[in-house]
Amino acid sequence: MSTQLRPTDVKRLNRQWRRRTEGRVALIVESVTQPFNLGSILRTCAAFGVDRMWLTGNAIEPTHPQVGKTALGSEAKLRWERLRSTTDAAAAARADGYRVVAVELARGAVPLHEAPLEGDVCLAVGAEDHGCSPALLGAVDSVAYIPQIGRVGSLNVAVATAIAVAETRGREWRAMPAADGPETAAD
Repeated sequence: MSTQLRPTDVKRLNRQWRRRTEGRVALIVESVTQPFNLGSILRTCAAFGVDRMWLTGNAIEPTHPQVGKTALGSEAKLRWERLRSTTDAAAAARADGYRVVAVELARGAVPLHEAPLEGDVCLAVGAEDHGCSPALLGAVDSVAYIPQIGRVGSLNVAVATAIAVAETRGREWRAMPAADGPETAAD
């Protein structure tokens, strides 16, 4: 029978995955203005070990008081920097050794599960209403979209970011030998 892990067991499990993870993941956040969206993005980034985040456009900052309601302290676990322009952010990511992949429903985009997410990857996401700007789409190495088969045509930016970060990490993890699962209560 499965039971929830105790906090110390969760820490042990997370430490095992951290040791198995070599690729770096970063994020460009362009013009995400809703505090709850940025807080959720920060929490996802902290959970998946995103190395750093560049903010551009009119993106709200992690220090905004309302961001903390969903970030729950995770904003302190991530390096972030505001840059003047989106092209500056893409250039900074590339200079730091990342391949930059925008997540957007755009012409020429490939399905996320086929996107080049191996190695060090910087994902880029855009504003709640308009997505990635033309400047951002023009500055990235590739564009990927999340296939959707339901009756809604798009995802919330925080949800899309979580899916893209999970797929990026999962790509590396699926290429590894199988890992042991959480210990059972009998262990």
